[in-house]
Formats: sequence, structure tokens, C-alpha cells
Amino acid sequence: MVDLPGYSLSSMIASFLFILLTMKKSDDFRVIGPAYPILARVGEDALLTCQLFPKRTAMHMEVRWYRSEPGTPVIAHWDGVEVTQMQVEEYRDRIEWIDDNIAKGNVTLKIHNLQPSDNGQYWCHFQEGNYHEETSLLLKVANVGSAPNIHMEGPREGEVQLVCTAKGWFPEPQVYWEDITGQRLLTVSEHHIQDEEGLFYVEDTLVIRNMSVETVSCFIYNPVLTEVKGAVIALPEKLQSELASLKVIGPSEPIIVRVGEDIQLTCSLFPKANAQSMEVRWVQAHHYPAVYVYMNGDHVAREQMVDYRGRTTLVTDAIHEGRLTLQIHNATASDDGQYQCLFEKDGVYQKASLDLKVVAVGSSPRITMEVLTDGEVQLMCTASGWFPPPHMQWRDMEGKTIPSASEILHSDSHGLFHVETLLLITNSSLANVTCSISNLPLGEEKTAAFTLSESRMTFSWAILPVLGLLLAMAIGIIWRKN
Repeated sequence: MVDLPGYSLSSMIASFLFILLTMKKSDDFRVIGPAYPILARVGEDALLTCQLFPKRTAMHMEVRWYRSEPGTPVIAHWDGVEVTQMQVEEYRDRIEWIDDNIAKGNVTLKIHNLQPSDNGQYWCHFQEGNYHEETSLLLKVANVGSAPNIHMEGPREGEVQLVCTAKGWFPEPQVYWEDITGQRLLTVSEHHIQDEEGLFYVEDTLVIRNMSVETVSCFIYNPVLTEVKGAVIALPEKLQSELASLKVIGPSEPIIVRVGEDIQLTCSLFPKANAQSMEVRWVQAHHYPAVYVYMNGDHVAREQMVDYRGRTTLVTDAIHEGRLTLQIHNATASDDGQYQCLFEKDGVYQKASLDLKVVAVGSSPRITMEVLTDGEVQLMCTASGWFPPPHMQWRDMEGKTIPSASEILHSDSHGLFHVETLLLITNSSLANVTCSISNLPLGEEKTAAFTLSESRMTFSWAILPVLGLLLAMAIGIIWRKN
């Protein structure tokens, strides 16, 4: 073997292989895409383009666009044929494959009618044989929604509450208040949620305690599009409006309704006033989404919460006196809680709170007995179908409460509660016990009694036939052996 000075044959072979691999690598490709994010508005079309480098045909390659998992592509092409079996369902009928320049390694994905859910990262993937490369693109979907509306609640105890609302923004916008000098004002609360289409509704609350403030502005800002919309409210003018001098009256006591019954939520203006031209809404925690909205003489279905669709009726017989009743049919456990009734006109509203208590009296308690290995007796008391969570307790024959060993409470798919509690009897004097379950809002109670001596006697009579059978079998075996 001949070695060159300073080189070994093995090192020369390794260097030669490295050169070959390097030359092979130069024949491969990279995938390149836009250097900057692609910006488009909701409802528009977006073009996502990627390119092989150096330029070469991709006619017979596998090309796919995907979001997070290559196995579930937005679109995929193999040898120029679209593969639809693996396609993500939400993109069907909304995408278009553009391959006019595929001979030069250029492909484009066109997404029609952009939605907020289209926002985010996309990957462009090329594969030829076992070799593949990909690049990522960032699609920023944005939308400027409605101009803000400023609602003023009638003055209470020397302060005024302002609520700024807007719909249809994406991504989540920034909301801020300013006084007439441009000074930022501190928001009391913020409520930002996405609707069924993925667009943001915002509701920000400001409390004015300085009654010398005359003008306040609310602004909604989209940080992606750098666009802003604003609204101004003049407080002295609003304080002179009709509703500023009215009040909304609701029930003074909690409304108690059983599961399955109809709920009646009644509100009225005081003094009496015609509410036909007003906007009236029943809400829970926030203005939107609402339990029910009445506006311009009709129901605004698009603002109603999903849980209440098809279950509500508005009674307007006395609307000319300012009294309306919302009926919620077939009460469920999820309807339980606080409601607010808002009357609004010319940007000024008054409200009343209503406390709804939904109740259900379920099954009577059932007591079962188990004899433990150490001879102690364990009693279990169970009941189901109660709401709200019931109060369950054990009592002795004198009516005194006996502490339970444990209590388990869980709700079913309808929100009704199943409860079970254990009592461990170690004192033989506890011959008679009762298990009671009560619904506190209704004051209704159901009780079951258990007599330990009777249960043991029943247990003894039940086991006698078994013992007799075993004795007869033993006698038979002995007789056959004799």
C-alpha cells in the first residue's frame, strides 16, 4: 500500500466520499416562501405561495400544504393529482390549487372567504422519493368590526356607569377610554369573548365619579391592521334623556321554579312609560350574548345565547305601560342564577336584577346495608334527581343528628345531583335510624327509615334455607359412605 506524504489512504477515501455527498447535496432543493407575514381581512381571499430553489419542475413530486400535522393537509397533490381523502374538512370548497408555474417549482394555495380560524402558521412541503424539504408561512387574518357604542346607566349615588360595546373584531382588539384632554381613564371591568364565527365582542365598563366630566370617548384598536374606531358621549345631554329619570322594577323576592316548568321574568318601568320604541334585553352577566333582546318591535335572534334559542317567548300585552314578561320554557338546572333586565333608549339604560332559583325534588332516599369483615355494619343512603345540591343527614330514633362517615355528591348530564352518604354503626344501641334529604329553597324533605334488628332477622331467615341445604348435603354424603 502506497501512502502519499502527510496523507493516509483511509483519509483520502473519506475526503472523496465527502466530496461526492457534497456534490449530491447540490443537486437537491430547498423550499422558500415569503419573508413577511401575509395579511388579509376576514371575507377576503389569500394567496400562499412557495418556490423550489434552485428552480426545477415539481410535476411529479408530492406537494402538500398543512397546518400542524402533515397527515391532515389543507391540500395535497401527488404527481399532479389532488388527494382529497386526508383533507381537513373546514377547508373543503374553500381552497384552490394554482400550479401555472409548477414546471418552475412554484405552487400557490388560494383560500377563499377567509375566516378567523384560518389565522396562523402554514407549511409548504415538497417530497421527491425519500428526500423532502419544507418552509413555513404566517397568515395574519384580521377584521375591523363595528364602531363602539357607549351606553350610560342612569345616575346612581353621584356616579355614572358607562359601558362601551363593539362586535366583529379580530384578533382581540384593544379598548381604551379618554377624557376631553386625551387623558386615559381607568377601565373598571373588561369582557371580551368570541362569537360562533370567531370574531370578538368587547364590553368595557367605566365609572365616572367626577360629575364635572362632560365628554368621554371610547376607542377600539386593531393592532394588526393599526386601525381604530371611536365614539364620544356627552354626559350632560344624556342626563336629560327620558330614561335618566325612570327606574326599572323587578320582583323583590327570588323567583322559584321547578325543573320542567315555565319561567316568568317580569320587569316594568316606574313611573309607567311606553316601551315600544325602547330596546329591552334580559341578560345574565353581560350585555352580549343575551337571554333575549327586543328591539324595534321584534326579537333579535342573532344576539341570543344558544341555550335559550327556541325556548323563549316575550309577552308584550302591557308594553305601552312599560311592563314586559319574558317566558323561558321548560326550565333546566342551568337556568338557575342571576338575571338583569335592561331598558335602553338613546344610549341611556336602566336595569333591575332578578334572582331565579331553579329547584328539583328527586327520588326518596334508599338505605342499603353491608356487613363488613370485622362484623361492623355499614349503611348507605342514596338519592338522585335533586337540585340544587340537597342536604342529607342521618338521625337516631330520638331525632338527633348522627355524623356520617362520608358523603359523595355529583351531577348528571342534566345538572341534577346524585348524593350518597355512609353511616358506620359501631354502637348496638343504634337499632333505628333514618336518612333524610331536603331541598332547602323549597323546604321539602323526604325520609327513609331503617331498623337494624329487623334487617338482621331478615338476614337470619334468608340464610336458614342455605344452612339447611348444606346440612342435608352433609348427611347425604355420610349416609352414602356408610
